[in-house]
Amino acid sequence: MSSTLHRRRLVFPLAAASAVALTLAGCTGDIAAENAGDADCSDYEAYGDFTADSPEVNVYGTIVEVEADRLNESWIDFETCTGIDVVYEGSQQFETQINVRAQGGNPPDLAIIPQPGLFASLARDGYLQPAPEAVESNVDEFWSADWKAYGTVEDEFYGAPLMASIKGYIWYSPSFFEENGYEQPESLDELMTLTQQIADDGVTPWCAGFASDAATGWPGTDWVEDMVLRLSGPEVYDQWVAHEIPFNDPQIVEAFDAAGDILKNPEYVNGGHGGVESIVSLPFGEGGLPILDNECAMHHQATFYEGFWPEDTNVAEDGDVWAFLTPPAEAGGENAVTGGGEIVGAFTDSEEVVAVQTFLSSDTWANNRVSLGGVISANSGLDPANASSDLLSSAVETLQSENTVFRFDASDLMPAAVGANSFFKGMVDWIGGDSSEQVATFIEGSWPAS
Repeated sequence: MSSTLHRRRLVFPLAAASAVALTLAGCTGDIAAENAGDADCSDYEAYGDFTADSPEVNVYGTIVEVEADRLNESWIDFETCTGIDVVYEGSQQFETQINVRAQGGNPPDLAIIPQPGLFASLARDGYLQPAPEAVESNVDEFWSADWKAYGTVEDEFYGAPLMASIKGYIWYSPSFFEENGYEQPESLDELMTLTQQIADDGVTPWCAGFASDAATGWPGTDWVEDMVLRLSGPEVYDQWVAHEIPFNDPQIVEAFDAAGDILKNPEYVNGGHGGVESIVSLPFGEGGLPILDNECAMHHQATFYEGFWPEDTNVAEDGDVWAFLTPPAEAGGENAVTGGGEIVGAFTDSEEVVAVQTFLSSDTWANNRVSLGGVISANSGLDPANASSDLLSSAVETLQSENTVFRFDASDLMPAAVGANSFFKGMVDWIGGDSSEQVATFIEGSWPAS
């Protein structure tokens, strides 16, 4: 999904979030000033003392609005204690502009990059600095080998992960399930049995929305990715992403068909919105809302969807909505999940840049940021209790578990011509009536020759 994870999350802000953004945008500097002198600097001594020169480090990324303000707040104590002024710039044109700036000789000091494919391209083109030893040490301590691999290009380590999200959650109403005797399924077969049971009881089982401006179709890619990982396993998933098997390999077509058993069945979708054809035109942020009125029973979307429920919605196991992970192919199977995240890359090499980059790879920063709400990280030094909801705490525990097989969102790992173009368009055509084989073959034909 998420070459533009933060953009997709934030171009659909809640009214309340917008109001907070306006307030925080004008007061972040005030917060820093008020907190200066209140910081316990013992956690920051290792980064050095730059107060004599007060250097500036520029950071560029996709994170905007409320989350940008929280990002700025996450390093206030670091700035106070080290004397480094961290200046963040967020842009919804990041993916294009970072290449323009790098090629034009005007890159930021650091970039928060949400696509491993883009990160690798910048490294191969010689724009990124290899990561300092202190950053690699943090990553070896706090992240799994899978996560480290996303910041490694041609056996050279360039950058540490930052935040994360988990895909493949299935949102539902606990009270609706309890009243009707429905139980969380433990396998994909049980999920389909539950789907049919809900339909037989007279409720449309699923709701979905694929619309997202130029990125329309990306929620469908998440469905396919989940099915590839669960039905064929991580090895096939990796082969698919690396184009070691073609996009129209029978195992990938099987995943499309498995998703289509739900999304293309008019008896199963699109509760509260219309029929199958309504999926493409429905904004993804509105997709799951009919759950609150029992007009549909389930909605497939990531952890960040928590922010799209109305402000007074109680997200809890016994609340208005809750979520469980898409189950494995067989009950008791390995806990495999897809997700997204960011990697921090450095374009310049100076002591102050190294200090900021090292701090962002630390457990101190992860706990600072997650405590402010709305996000999670796969950093093993993060206390799950610092997450802003029970759901996010559970997601942190899933990411940290040695028993979890994590794979980054496939569309983010694929070449942009596929992952952010033909894969999205293919999902639209698929909902429109094209077969799984047709769509997979169309996408295969768009794969760059080199």
